[in-house]
Amino acid sequence: MEVTGNLFYANSTIPAINVTGEWYIDSGCSNHMTGNGSLLTNIRTNVVGKVQIPNGELVNVAGMGTLAIDTTKGRKYIKEVMYLPGLKENLLSVGQMDEHGYYLVFGGKVCSIFEGPSIECLVIKVEMKRNRCYPLALLPNDHIALKASVSNSTWTWHKRLGHLHLKGLSQLKEKDMVHGLPFMEKVDGVCDGCQFGKQHREWFPKNQAWRASNPLELVHVDLCGPMQNESIAGNKYFMLLIDDFSRMVWVYFLIYKSDALNCFQKFKSMVELQSGFKVKCLRSDRGGEFTSSEFNKLCEVEGIQRQLSMAYTPQQNGVVERKNRTVVEMAKAMLHEKGLPYYLWAEAVHTAVYLLNRCPTRALGDKTPFEAYSGRKPGLAHLKIFGCLCYVHIPSEVRQKLDAKSTKGIFVGYAICEKGYKVYDPATKKILLSRDVVFDENAAWDWKQMYDKQGSVINHEEQADLPNDLSQVTPSRSHDHLQTPRTSDISSSMRNTQAYDHTPLKWRNLDDVLAQCNLCIMEPEKFDEAAKDESWMKAMKDELSMIEKNSIWELVDRPANKPIIGVKWVFKTKLNNDGSVQKNKARLVAKVARLDTIRTLDALAAQKNWKLYQLDVKSAFLNGILEEEVYVDQPDGFVVKGSEDKVYKLHKALYGLKQAPRAWYSEIDTYFAQCGFTKSQSEATLYTKTRGEAEILIVSIYVDDIVYTRSSQSMLEEFKQDMMVKYEMTDLGLLHHFLGMGIIQTHNSIFLHQKKYVAALLSKFGLHECKPISIPLVTTEKLSKEDGSGPANEEQYRKIVGSLLYLTATRPDIMYASSLLARFMHCPTNKHYGTAKRVLRYIQGTLDYGLEYLKGRNALLIGYCDSDWSGSVDDKAEYISASETTAQAIWLWFVLEDFGEFQAEATPLHCDNTTAIAITKNPVFHQKTKHIDLRYHFIKNALQEGIINLIYCPTNEQLADIFTKSLAKDRFCFLKDKLGVKSTQNLKGSVEL
Repeated sequence: MEVTGNLFYANSTIPAINVTGEWYIDSGCSNHMTGNGSLLTNIRTNVVGKVQIPNGELVNVAGMGTLAIDTTKGRKYIKEVMYLPGLKENLLSVGQMDEHGYYLVFGGKVCSIFEGPSIECLVIKVEMKRNRCYPLALLPNDHIALKASVSNSTWTWHKRLGHLHLKGLSQLKEKDMVHGLPFMEKVDGVCDGCQFGKQHREWFPKNQAWRASNPLELVHVDLCGPMQNESIAGNKYFMLLIDDFSRMVWVYFLIYKSDALNCFQKFKSMVELQSGFKVKCLRSDRGGEFTSSEFNKLCEVEGIQRQLSMAYTPQQNGVVERKNRTVVEMAKAMLHEKGLPYYLWAEAVHTAVYLLNRCPTRALGDKTPFEAYSGRKPGLAHLKIFGCLCYVHIPSEVRQKLDAKSTKGIFVGYAICEKGYKVYDPATKKILLSRDVVFDENAAWDWKQMYDKQGSVINHEEQADLPNDLSQVTPSRSHDHLQTPRTSDISSSMRNTQAYDHTPLKWRNLDDVLAQCNLCIMEPEKFDEAAKDESWMKAMKDELSMIEKNSIWELVDRPANKPIIGVKWVFKTKLNNDGSVQKNKARLVAKVARLDTIRTLDALAAQKNWKLYQLDVKSAFLNGILEEEVYVDQPDGFVVKGSEDKVYKLHKALYGLKQAPRAWYSEIDTYFAQCGFTKSQSEATLYTKTRGEAEILIVSIYVDDIVYTRSSQSMLEEFKQDMMVKYEMTDLGLLHHFLGMGIIQTHNSIFLHQKKYVAALLSKFGLHECKPISIPLVTTEKLSKEDGSGPANEEQYRKIVGSLLYLTATRPDIMYASSLLARFMHCPTNKHYGTAKRVLRYIQGTLDYGLEYLKGRNALLIGYCDSDWSGSVDDKAEYISASETTAQAIWLWFVLEDFGEFQAEATPLHCDNTTAIAITKNPVFHQKTKHIDLRYHFIKNALQEGIINLIYCPTNEQLADIFTKSLAKDRFCFLKDKLGVKSTQNLKGSVEL
């Protein structure tokens, strides 16, 4: 039978057991007995005995079995029921019920059955019939006895106590370890929440360890995390501290591991003041957060002995390691039970620690940690099921007459006051602290519900985001008193009496946002993007018509022994003088190396401590006439139906002399293939050749310049000799100049700069003797399209901006300034022109600056994404920025794989916008993404596939800020140094000549 409640009824669906008829409560019957053997299970026929029936006849006992009853909480059993063939009635023995702990009270023509000495333990009342009998009728159609669980059932208290194991629950009551826990019988069954959150392998035996004899004589500490989701307060770790003597547990939540020292200082001050004892010994693992010089110095000054576990031996810190597991399992069980989102993990952990301090532990025997530490028994009458629905009362002082008197929320834990509760409001995403709460423990929040309506959600007694130190679980000396709300909290709440408005502060069209980004013209980058616009499709058709008209190519069968050159579309918007679009121009060109590839190759060479070398092809472009057959793929979007396998054979060069480098590319591609090189799938001008597992040669081609590096000196010499024999080459030795960039190779780094180009640029615009400044933009100055300063020379302005954009190849510190100026390419004003000249003055003071790639670093990708979008408050812009960064990260993955550098872990992508992170990780936010182009949602797949790991970083650690906004001098210089932008005068090591 089940344990508590106020009603006795029946319900069973056991096909093998038909429980029918009435059971009579009989004080003259010594045992439960029935004449219907089909009602019983597990009948033991070896029972020997006789029973005298009322007519004096002795009847042999045919067996003794169990009456099985199915309930909503599992199958229950009434044991020791005798089977007497021929007995016409079913009898329940008063004496046997008394032996099993039941209390029966007869009076007023009613028999009241209690399962304990308290009136609250009433199970059922059985009315006396006319024949002076008390029949307990089991309902027909497969109904049998079952006691309804109202508020005090075993399973309800199991959940209220954070899914405490049933043995511990029984121990609390049997040994009178707490107050307020009703009588409960033992139950059988399986709890889904426990299986999802706590199922584990069988335990291993362990030896008895030394125990402390006084509080704080030994403290165990460990840090758990990072969690896969940040908490409401942005925490990703929690730190447990356990007093070995009382097994009292404290928990602190941390954003970074480095916060462990600060949390331990708070803990030490608090417990030493409360208990009157001093922390004498601290046991931990060898994590960096516990072995730092600052932590060691604190322990040394305070005289705290350190006990560090050996590497890879967590058993030596087993007390807190096991408690970590217990806390996490209990938290998971509570989260799964009510289907709560994972960002509430901190509240679940806090509640788990709160409950475990009030639950039995083997280490203490008949005491709870709370009693062992504070000297008094804890009360449990206030406990509720974590995650259940609840209603928080709104004080009359902060609501109007027609406002709702309560708001719905989710119970997520206990305040410092024992009878104060923490309630999470999903509408406002705030934590409410209140004592006036009504609970619906059987209900859970419907997270799938759409919140289209505006709700009257009001701040109450106390409302705040969960701070870092709020969740410190400490034994309070005032648990029996209520916490009164502060006057300032109520006054603050009275200012927020209006209904909560879900409408954003300002709606902005996504096209308007994109138009104000760091691009001067929105042009498609790929055919798939251009194909969605009819004007671009027309431009591509016009281009192909011109090619056909001039007989540039003919469609032929794909040759088996000829290389096929890939082609791509390049799109350009032609503008009128007034800035309106004149036409869209599409051109078909061959593929060439990207500056990103060159920079990646430089970074890899620095990481591997390799040298970069250069070859130059003589007279590669003197002859524009094709001397061999050249074939190109059919362009994207214009593949001839029925001839998909065919290719184009060129008769003339595409776009005049541009065919010469294309012809050269075909030749060198064929030669590299014959020499065993593998062409990159991500970069058509990148080739690699491997020998064994350790030797690799990497070659990158840009028109007639060849840059190469290696891990094997022999492979390098062989390649150079083969190229000198095959073609007329100039061996330029170490790479010094490439694509207008200077390269300085030292023993410590590889440095890229454009000093020569910068000097020519300043001379070109008459600023070679100008006064330098320290930052490119004034922090408080804002640029607008019309500022009243008058028009500037548009041609001169465009030349400056174009030159600055090219300079960003080695000067990322001017990326934001150049992109900002590029927004005003049409009709610039004198203010815009003055700002552009200011950037040149900044360059004058940083003439010899460039990018440094230090040698010996790990080949680990780390990304930062940020977006300003002209001050837009729309989080979609941050989401799009993260998606674009992910696309670049994926491309770099492929390039690094070509280099033989595989990324074993997901690329950490740091973002300072929590909403953008939540949109990526949590499908609950799908309403905020319905206006975003589908092409940006691939970031979700990249996150699930482990390609990226989107991580929150505070704004002061966001390195991408230098690309999205103008900054003060100190902040700008700090981020510039982080990017590796420095002067050649600061280079260390001798220069490789």
